[in-house]
Amino acid sequence: MISAWRIVKARHAAAAFTGEGARIGGGRWNSRGTTVVYTAESESLATLEMLVHLGSSVVLHSYVLIRCDFDETLVTEVDANALPSTWRMYPPPLDLAALGDAWVSGGASAVLRVPSAVTTSESNYLLNPRHPGFTQIRIGAPNPFSIDPRLVKP
Repeated sequence: MISAWRIVKARHAAAAFTGEGARIGGGRWNSRGTTVVYTAESESLATLEMLVHLGSSVVLHSYVLIRCDFDETLVTEVDANALPSTWRMYPPPLDLAALGDAWVSGGASAVLRVPSAVTTSESNYLLNPRHPGFTQIRIGAPNPFSIDPRLVKP
C-alpha cells in the first residue's frame, strides 16, 4: 500500500480530491481543463511543494494535511529518463502538461507517479478522480498542519 499526502487550505478540504483547482489553474503535469489531484509521497515533500508557492507564513494556520492510501496496482510511472532536459524549469515546459493530459485522457491508471521538480529523489502522485479506480483510493480526514515558522518568510 502506498501513502501520499496533500496540503490544502482548510476551507478547501472538502474539495481537496476533486481536482478542481488543477483543472482551473493547470499545473506542471496538466493543462487547464484537465482534472487531476496533486499529492506527494511524504509529508515533507508535500510541505516543500506547498512552500515553493507560499508567499508568507501568515497563512500557515489555515492549512490542513490529508493522507490518502492506494494500492501499487493503480499506479503508472513516468520514466524520468525520457523527460526533456528542461523538465524542472519554471514555468514548466508544455510537454509535461501534454504528458499528463494524455495520461488522463488515455485512462491507463488512476494514479501517475512523476518525479518532483523540487527534489528529484522523491516523487509526486497525480490522481485522476474521473478514473474508475479512483474509488479504491482511501482518503483520510484533514488534520491540522504546522511547520517550524523559520522555514518561511514572515
